Amino acid sequence: MSTGDNHSEVTEFVLVGFPGSLGVHVCLLVLFTLAYTLTVTENVVIMAVIRVSPPLHKPMYVFLSNLSFLEVWYVSVTVPKMLLSLAAPQFRRISFAGCMAQLYFFLALACTECALLGVMAYDRYVAICRPLHYPTVMSPSLCRVLAAGSWLSGFSISLGKVFFISRLGYCGPNVMNHFFCVLILLGPLLLTVFSYAAILGTVLRIPSAAGRHKAFSTCASHLAVVVIFYSASLFIYARPRAIYSFDLNKLVSVVYTVLTPLLNPIIYCLRNREVKEALSKAAQRAAQALGVPS
Repeated sequence: MSTGDNHSEVTEFVLVGFPGSLGVHVCLLVLFTLAYTLTVTENVVIMAVIRVSPPLHKPMYVFLSNLSFLEVWYVSVTVPKMLLSLAAPQFRRISFAGCMAQLYFFLALACTECALLGVMAYDRYVAICRPLHYPTVMSPSLCRVLAAGSWLSGFSISLGKVFFISRLGYCGPNVMNHFFCVLILLGPLLLTVFSYAAILGTVLRIPSAAGRHKAFSTCASHLAVVVIFYSASLFIYARPRAIYSFDLNKLVSVVYTVLTPLLNPIIYCLRNREVKEALSKAAQRAAQALGVPS
């Protein structure tokens, strides 16, 4: 902390991190390193498979590729710093500028993910509720605009937030009971809710059970990702005061900073026949290129 005439100004923060003994920290370090490695690998594989598989050159997978690209950077904003903090106590310190930078990119990517999930919900709405108009409505040009708009809105909105936060005076204490420095965009959430309300109404009007199941299966993966993402995020901001706890905050934060990016690719792969088929073909091509017998 730097000292002025009659006050001190915070120039760095100390992140308390996770409680527990050295053994607990070593276990967490191994688990989070594995989770981080798997998350990056999974999302890079999905991006590569979508790029080399013509059957996946559809709006839904364009947005999924954007989401996978986002998840790689999303986990990279907080997890590496958390791993360093678990490995050595001296890395628990973060400068004021570093904290603001981490805060900006975390908020920007989180807001962009909210926007992308909203756009993906709209895509499923058009596919199920207006199937005959889907190729016209979800044109390649509109998909590019929606994807670019999601990134632009997330990063521009967060820029204003962090600018005003960084202008505030911080006189202490500079110790934060968390493992990283930290909004849910109402617009994408409402778009998602309204899209699925319309989807539900359309699905319930389908006369056959097989037709209802087929229609719902096309959006089940996205719905699962949305529920996981918003459940953890809304708990942080809308939980009852009676269950307020710093340690509980950190536990829930692990869900949407580590577990959610890890689970998203698995959910999309396990619930999506086209993605599984593309992965299988890509694996076969890779095995042939390496000379591995099938």
